[in-house]
Amino acid sequence: MPHPPSAPPPPAHRHGRSQIARLLVLRWLSVAAMAAATLALPPLLGVELPQARMLAVAVVLAGCNLGTLAWLAGRPAPPGPWALFTHLAVDIAGWSVFLYLSGGATNPLISLFLPLVAIGAAILPAFQGWLLAALAVAAYSLLWHVNRPIAFRATADAMHWHLTGMWITFALSALVVVWFVARATAALRRRERELAAAREAQARDEQILALANLAAGAAHKLGTPLGTLRILADELARSAPPGAMREDLELMRAQIEHCKRILGGLTADAGALRAEGGGALPADDWMRTVVDRWQALRPHVPARLTCAESLAGERIVADATLGEALHTLINNAADASPGAVEIEAGLADGALRVEVRDRGPGIAPALQAELGRAPLGAHEDGMGIGLFLAHAALARLGGTLALLPRAGGGTIARLSVPLERIRS
Repeated sequence: MPHPPSAPPPPAHRHGRSQIARLLVLRWLSVAAMAAATLALPPLLGVELPQARMLAVAVVLAGCNLGTLAWLAGRPAPPGPWALFTHLAVDIAGWSVFLYLSGGATNPLISLFLPLVAIGAAILPAFQGWLLAALAVAAYSLLWHVNRPIAFRATADAMHWHLTGMWITFALSALVVVWFVARATAALRRRERELAAAREAQARDEQILALANLAAGAAHKLGTPLGTLRILADELARSAPPGAMREDLELMRAQIEHCKRILGGLTADAGALRAEGGGALPADDWMRTVVDRWQALRPHVPARLTCAESLAGERIVADATLGEALHTLINNAADASPGAVEIEAGLADGALRVEVRDRGPGIAPALQAELGRAPLGAHEDGMGIGLFLAHAALARLGGTLALLPRAGGGTIARLSVPLERIRS
């Protein structure tokens, strides 16, 4: 029996970890910027800087990153707002020490406080966002008065240093803000899509529940007329002369029995998540079972089943609703093309793929996008309830259903289900 797939982490969990991951990348960029500035500025500008202490600040921030990675590895819960705030506060503290050693507020790199504040405002609640902004303003103000000045040989060198630093700071700030906001926006859109999919699934489940209640009521009400029809068919069969009439009556009795078995199995199938008896079946045998069951209900429409060699030896534990979905597709194909229905089954891209082909008139373009998404209501081509239920059953198994035009006329209903969801 297959083990159920492990549940994916909830969106909030993934969101918290993705935020801290982006902050880790941002800190690595800070470490790289500090190291580059420490090593490149003295020879370029001819100034003396305490390079050892400035590099020590970069090393400490790198160690904080490694410690954060170790902390995350042993923490199942996602980091909360205060963890994110602390992470950004450490960055501000690191840059404050670095700037203290390199001119304080006169160092144009001090403008790198602004991307940290902007990112904090984007990912933190209002209280922590304002607190981070206040911390940055306080650090900026303190560095205005408390710093290690840089001695330049000439005033022109100082101006060149300041203008060059302003350009570098602007470029870095623009790149960091655009990168972070773009990633955060993409994550937000992904969460919106997940929520929309969840709402759609909930609405679909509510519709299925309503249809299930109607089906249970109909099954209860149909039991009596079917029993009456069976009695009448038995009486007529006993008195009918041998010949075509008796054969027709026998067929009628067989169809009534099929209907009674279907109604009797509604309750059992509603709670059955696996195939008959819960055991694994060869995939080709399961296909033949479904097709034979359908053929017993529609004996006048030939159904040609072809199983690819890739199915040989493959065993599956098929969901009961998967058989009903395939039954619906074959039935719809027979309605569209009573002459013959072609069914081909095989494996493709790690999934069980079944194609049901007919030579009917095809699907009107106006219905193409609606079929399977919801019942159509009163319509000349039917209500679409069968396709809606088939689509819902496949979605629950992680599968797909596509209705494609067939070359030469007709429709191909392609059913695909990942093997890991049904493999034994």
